[in-house]
Amino acid sequence: MKGFSRQIKLYHRHYTIQPYFPLKSVLFVLLLSLAFLHFKPSFNPTRNQTLTRNGSHNRTSRFNYIIRFTDYKPASDHRSYLESSLRSNGWYWIERRNPAAKLPTDFGLLSIEDSVKEALIEEIEKLRFVKDVNVDMSYNRGMLVGAFENGKKRPGKIFTSMSFGEENHCHDSGLSNSSINWSRHLLMQRSQVTSLFGADALWRKGYTGAKVKMAIFDTGIRADHPHFRNIKERTNWTNEDTLNDNLGHGTFVAGVIAGEEAECLGFAPDTEIYAFRVFTDAQVSYTSWFLDAFNYAIATNMDVLNLSIGGPDYLDLPFVEKVWEITANSIIMVSAIGNDGPLYGTLNNPADQSDVIGVGGIDYSNHIASFSSRGMSTWEIPHGYGRVKPDVVAYGREIMGSKISTGCKSLSGTSVASPVVAGVVCLLVSVIPENKRKEILNPASMKQALVEGAAKLAGPNMYEQGAGRVDLLESYEILKSYQPRASIFPSVLDYTDCPYSWPFCRQPLYAGAMPVIFNATVLNGMGVIGYVQSPPTWHPSNEEGNLLSIRFTYSEIIWPWTGYLALYMQIKEEGAHFSGVIEGNVTVRIYSPPAQGERAARSSICILKLKLNVVPTPPRSKRVLWDQFHSIKYPPGYIPRDSLDVRNDILDWHGDHLHTNFHIMFNILRDAGYYVETLGSPLTCFDASQYGTLLMVDLEDEYFQEEIEKLRDDVINTGLGLAVFAEWYNVDTMVKMRFFDDNTRSWWTPVTGGANIPALNDLLAPFGIAFGDKILNGDFTIDDEQSRYASGTDIVRFPRGGYVHSFPFLDSSESGATQNLLLNSGMNKANSPILGLLEVGEGRAAVYGDSNCLDSSHMVTNCYRLLRKILDFTGSNIKDPVLFSKSAKQDTPLYEDDNHLSSRRTDVNFSLYSAVIGKDLICRSDSRFEVWGTKGYNLHIRGRNRKLPGYPVIDLGRGLNSTVDTIKSRHPKFTERNTDNSFGNRYLGELDMPELVASQWLIPVVVAFTGIVLLLSIWRIRQKRRRRRRSSSTRSASL
Repeated sequence: MKGFSRQIKLYHRHYTIQPYFPLKSVLFVLLLSLAFLHFKPSFNPTRNQTLTRNGSHNRTSRFNYIIRFTDYKPASDHRSYLESSLRSNGWYWIERRNPAAKLPTDFGLLSIEDSVKEALIEEIEKLRFVKDVNVDMSYNRGMLVGAFENGKKRPGKIFTSMSFGEENHCHDSGLSNSSINWSRHLLMQRSQVTSLFGADALWRKGYTGAKVKMAIFDTGIRADHPHFRNIKERTNWTNEDTLNDNLGHGTFVAGVIAGEEAECLGFAPDTEIYAFRVFTDAQVSYTSWFLDAFNYAIATNMDVLNLSIGGPDYLDLPFVEKVWEITANSIIMVSAIGNDGPLYGTLNNPADQSDVIGVGGIDYSNHIASFSSRGMSTWEIPHGYGRVKPDVVAYGREIMGSKISTGCKSLSGTSVASPVVAGVVCLLVSVIPENKRKEILNPASMKQALVEGAAKLAGPNMYEQGAGRVDLLESYEILKSYQPRASIFPSVLDYTDCPYSWPFCRQPLYAGAMPVIFNATVLNGMGVIGYVQSPPTWHPSNEEGNLLSIRFTYSEIIWPWTGYLALYMQIKEEGAHFSGVIEGNVTVRIYSPPAQGERAARSSICILKLKLNVVPTPPRSKRVLWDQFHSIKYPPGYIPRDSLDVRNDILDWHGDHLHTNFHIMFNILRDAGYYVETLGSPLTCFDASQYGTLLMVDLEDEYFQEEIEKLRDDVINTGLGLAVFAEWYNVDTMVKMRFFDDNTRSWWTPVTGGANIPALNDLLAPFGIAFGDKILNGDFTIDDEQSRYASGTDIVRFPRGGYVHSFPFLDSSESGATQNLLLNSGMNKANSPILGLLEVGEGRAAVYGDSNCLDSSHMVTNCYRLLRKILDFTGSNIKDPVLFSKSAKQDTPLYEDDNHLSSRRTDVNFSLYSAVIGKDLICRSDSRFEVWGTKGYNLHIRGRNRKLPGYPVIDLGRGLNSTVDTIKSRHPKFTERNTDNSFGNRYLGELDMPELVASQWLIPVVVAFTGIVLLLSIWRIRQKRRRRRRSSSTRSASL
């Protein structure tokens, strides 16, 4: 831009503006430029914070970054350290004026000029005492609306709708796009929620929450509120100059926990309330506000912390790690699991963390509330298996709580169920004598008391209810005699207990199958840190139990308070004909360092009971293998939604797993007699002779060349069936789907389409099949089944002799209408091929251009019937007469030239998100034991990585609580994220990275330059007219 400015100056030197140039035009351009120069954003996250200048202050774009240090020190020390260590200018230290300012801190907030950002951040990260650098993310909690409206992102980080009022008869989840209706007529008279849990029994014993410090992170509270007897402290962490609650949510939450109004009693009225105002009246917060508030909660020794917020972004590194630090300091955190139900795979963070008590919601009839988010956790997939969440459920529909100033009202949501459990926890904490609380109570021991005392509900499965409904009195009995110990949650996996043990109870074990993974959580009440003393062992109850082979992965270091234990279960080959039940226990010994005053280490044996159904190995034709390996989801990248009709949920974040948003399809296939297994490793890692069909649905990743070659051989020579359900892919649409992030002042663009069509076309090339780049929408009927084609793609290559079905659809890509897919008269419908079936060699292939009809997230109509007919063909060569009618047979091939096929985006560094690009081809622990750590079946190649030209090899690493293989990896220190994509979003490409919008200088410069060009153009025109007049006068004189 400096060169641009110099160019403007040269124009001024070269041209002289004539004195008779219109004065009005000059004044208009100057006034317009000045107006833009004085334009500033209306919301400033650093208000009430001081910018301390370092280096020259120019008019340029600046963004706030969190600099995390390795030690806690006074902020002035950190600032001095940076000032003495950094040679570069262009950064400004932001003085944070809040109650934590006087305390030592582990981070600083810097405003960094965009022009020096990359070099300066690199220099900062090289400093010895700097941990990492992250964008100061904005949080926005939509209490009544979701994160996206009409395809546009609301201000702040993506958060679920947290709670909604009793006057609302329909809850619209902004992230799920699902409308949830319920009747206002309850099956029982609504009662005080406290009496439903028996709180009065503990009140009569004298337990009322006394001397319990309760931190409520919300919208604040008024000091003189008549419903509370013990408001100890109110603190404000926002950029607004008030401590009061002007929205009512924070007051309501406090009322559920500790209110004493008879109409809306809280659980622990004597609890000491510490109100942390972390959200503005506009429901906006920043990571830096949370970090300061969390540090203050640690410094002031809070006992319990309620956080009725949540979102899909579990990769916000500063936030997540600070939550770990909160719980490591024995603060019991309770958080809402989310309001994105009834969809699966919609757990919200931080409630999905194993060290946090994640709370789901039920109604007064003990049914899971339709709005309550369902598990499993999605941190671990696609290359592992999720944990059981929520931990517990509590009443969360039409709960009474305090209004802003006086009176009571009713709200619903998991953000209401969360303070119900927080109130229960406060009451339970007060049961323990104050001088013994820190010895006995911690996040693990409290969770043990809650999950072990919970009442399991009849009907919901473990991913809907966790351990069940909180039972205050049972948990009280557990805590009365509690001795520090370790345990496993869930403590039982019983295949005969259906539907609670879904999905495990829906499909028995059998020999030759992919390992079945069960990911349990280790709760260590003995200490904040623990260790596995010796590897877990399997102890069968009878001789048949020796037919079961189990391998384990687990947390070698259990911190803070929790870890994971993953079981990989296979039936040995000698059990191929066995039918029956296998029972036994898995045991693992956990130890922790001795507590203060103790000499010996604390030790505990954890037991996980197994009761497993086993059947003989099913026939090949009935075995379906689901490809999970090639799935990519949000986060870490902006992976867009599959249906562009869904405008309030722009991200693909539900996991794309058989047991999350494809759980209904899984149940349908089981009912049809199919056995569905999951492959979390490359296609070289399964034995094709054992399966009837490889099912590939909505896949975003690339493929190793070895996978392409093996699949060709598997289908043509081994007789494997192949069924592919694709999705839209259109580069113009991806570019137009970008959205602006108000926090980082940047644009974010999808890294791929609904599916990775260029990669799929490479995979299908040996069979002469390819998909196009159309985005098709419309209703159609096939085999007497009405269906909706929702943002699917078309087939542009298919061999002669195959069977192809075409229908007239709207191609929204032709008009470029990517955000509004409503039918317009200007759009033309044309017949487009969408379904193809083909016999190829010994095998069979079927391709379909849309997966929304299988995905329960945004399904309009399902195509389960079509799926069954496809699997009948691919697995058993059963041909439906309609699908294989003569009219559908291709006498001539479909063929599209290579130049017209969908191409990969060259501006995306896809290796950041891919498990293929720049990675080793290796069979992971979710493949058959015999190929663990190898390249796969019948492969002799070694040490080859797939790499796209021009892109570095980057290791994605792994997260905690993971069931993937233990791999030594290093995450880059600097992580630049927008408010909707979190730590792990290392966008290093062009359009897929934040495009910085320098609104403070770009617009005025452009306007000024345009004005100058306009002036010069008018001046030139006048000069030409003057020459013409002169030449005309000369000619007249000559005549």
